[in-house]
Amino acid sequence: MPVPDSDPLPIDYKAAGVDLDAYDETMRRLPPLMTRTFTPNVLKWPDGFAGLFRLQNHVGLFNRTYRDPVLVASTDGVGTKLKLAFATGRHSTVGIDLVAMSVNDCICAGAEPLLFLDYVAMSKDDPTLTAEVVKGISDGCLEAECALLGGETAILPDFYKPGEYDLAGFCVGVVERKQVLDGREIRVGDKVIGLGSTGLHSNGYSLARRIAFDHAGLSPETHVPELGRTVAEEFLSPTRIYVRAVKAVYRHYRVKRIVHGIAHITGGGLIENPPRILPEGTAIRLTKTWDVPAVFPWLQALGGVPDAEMFRVFNMGIGLVMVVAEYYADSIVRTIRQDAKVPAWVIGEVIAGDKTVEWA
Repeated sequence: MPVPDSDPLPIDYKAAGVDLDAYDETMRRLPPLMTRTFTPNVLKWPDGFAGLFRLQNHVGLFNRTYRDPVLVASTDGVGTKLKLAFATGRHSTVGIDLVAMSVNDCICAGAEPLLFLDYVAMSKDDPTLTAEVVKGISDGCLEAECALLGGETAILPDFYKPGEYDLAGFCVGVVERKQVLDGREIRVGDKVIGLGSTGLHSNGYSLARRIAFDHAGLSPETHVPELGRTVAEEFLSPTRIYVRAVKAVYRHYRVKRIVHGIAHITGGGLIENPPRILPEGTAIRLTKTWDVPAVFPWLQALGGVPDAEMFRVFNMGIGLVMVVAEYYADSIVRTIRQDAKVPAWVIGEVIAGDKTVEWA
């Protein structure tokens, strides 16, 4: 018969790795980060089990009454960019990335993002860390003009290493059914507008980290003259959120249907994402007329990466593509630059083809 331990560990949740007192402290810190994003559509339910959002028939994107509203949903995470946050202890911007990856997908359908939910999973409850991450999510929701309606914090001590966590997010938007952007109005002669990225955004980090850290032997705090900052500062630049840029275009052209398609440039880059919105019988011809951020030629030279691989893995400086009526292309570029303060260029045109991307 085994001899009982003279000083046994307690059999309780805290000993198993979940500190409910720390969890309560975390929960006390989060509500202000949510309420700062609330719109008049949010209905309060103190201590409720879900978030409530009223679907009004008058919302801001088209400034019109919705007769046949369609809900648009998208979900995503941040990926291995989080490894940089773990390595540097900088957690304030990855929440912006989380929001951006979902809301930028949502606007591709022509929708206005309405609400956002997050899921944060970590090894043990850390109120300060969680608040820093959720503050970034809250900042992203303010930029996207949508409400952070709620979320979930999961403590999973057997799943994650100490100090590590994972993020997932979920966005819901709305669009009038007749205004859904499904690519059917794209035609030969349309112009392609590229909206500038802030760098890597949240894709290609497995390759970027392999080049910078494993191949070149750099550290996150290595200062890179070509970039004018450290590797970590460059790699942790938050993903640009394009909601206000798209809204600016719609506000400027309230009657004419001049935007025919939108593509978010994520994994697959400019090679694989634009064809997803093209109708049969069309293709895109691109011309390299935009300013490519320094991080891309730096990574390419550092790792000896072929052009084809760079354009398939990374966004190469274009985070969003808009296919628009030819006559309005230059005016739309000016609107995006002036009203939304986002770099934009006419980077190509729609041609006859088989749903591919060609280079001029």
